[in-house]
Formats: sequence, C-alpha cells, structure tokens
Amino acid sequence: MPAPEADQPISTEIVPDAPSGAFVVSGAGTGEAMSLRTTVFDADTLRRSITRIAHEIVEHNRGAREIVLVGMHTRGVPIARRIASAIAGFETVDVPVGTLDVAFHRDDIGRRAVVPLGPTDVPDITDRVVVLVDDVLSTGRTVRAALDAVMHLGRPRAVQLAVLVDRGHRELPIRADYVGKNLPTKLAEDVRVRLADLDDGDDRVELWAPGLDTVPGVVS
Repeated sequence: MPAPEADQPISTEIVPDAPSGAFVVSGAGTGEAMSLRTTVFDADTLRRSITRIAHEIVEHNRGAREIVLVGMHTRGVPIARRIASAIAGFETVDVPVGTLDVAFHRDDIGRRAVVPLGPTDVPDITDRVVVLVDDVLSTGRTVRAALDAVMHLGRPRAVQLAVLVDRGHRELPIRADYVGKNLPTKLAEDVRVRLADLDDGDDRVELWAPGLDTVPGVVS
C-alpha cells in the first residue's frame, strides 16, 4: 500500500459530522480529512484476481519452473505467497518466493528518514524469471528501487511486475505485466489494500478520498 508522499505520518481523528460507518483519517501534512469512499475488491474478488494473475504468469512464461516470485514489503509479500499457492494448485511446481525491502534503494534517501520495512531474503535468481509483486502501482518509484535492489542480488534472465491495483499517476516509464485491476484515481485519493494476513478483518481493497461523503458498494 503506497504511503503518503509527505514526510509527516497520517493521523487518525474523530470527526463529529462524519457519516455513520465512515472511518476518517487526516491526510499527511494537510490536515484534510480522508474517508472511505468505496470498496474496490471484496475478499472473493481479490482471491479471483490473484488466481487470474497466477494463470497469466504461468501462461506468459510457458510454465512455472524458471519463475521466482519476489514480494515487496509490506503487502507484496503475502500477495506473492498467495500467487505461489495458486500456481501450486494447477502446476506440479512449488515456485520459490523471496522478500525484498527497497528502503535503501529509494531515490529520496537524504530527503526523508530511511525506515526498513522487513528482511530481504531472495533465493538464487541467476538466469531465472523474477516476478516482482506489489499491492499498488502508482508513480513507479518503488518499483525502480526494487529493480535496483534485484540487480544487486544477481542477474536474472528477465524481470516482470505483478500488482493487485494500478492506480495511475506514473512518474517513471514503468508498466506492470500483470494487473488485478486498473483503477483510475485522482491524485488526492488513496488506494488501501487490507489483507487478513496483516490487517484486521477480511481481505479488501478500499478507495479513500478527501471529504466525508461515502459511496457504498463494490466497484466492478
């Protein structure tokens, strides 16, 4: 889930006029309230998207034997493991899964504190097809950092990218090979991926936006 671009952390606050059921968060450094607008994926839709991505990866690479999945901390890691599990369900291959922290490869080091998110543990990637996995693709800067990190670990035959949501607003020439959903968003909006592995409640993807009006339902 992409963090706010500002240096200040977001802060939760109670807003008396918020609609019933709305969870309101102040935008980082802006003081502007954010509220849940709609649910993009429910748990079942998210599961189907991961299964579809798994099939697309295997089809595109003509099998799974040369693939290494590398999840980017934080939510890319459980998504990568779910993709591997889905592949194991229809292929006789256990695809190795690695974890990658890109904190020390970001292009804003020196402008903000470096905060490691988790361990980097990547199997041998030499002459393998590495599929980087993340939850949300936006500017492309996190993926650029991941490419830099991967190239320090070995020389893969190819590097591909799988994301659950592509929200647009690219700042670098980076495109995902496998996408669960293309979701055009406004710059002020926020796509938040909630996974039962890490968060309370069921799997879901939510769209949050400034203001207090909520839109019920699931985006198709």
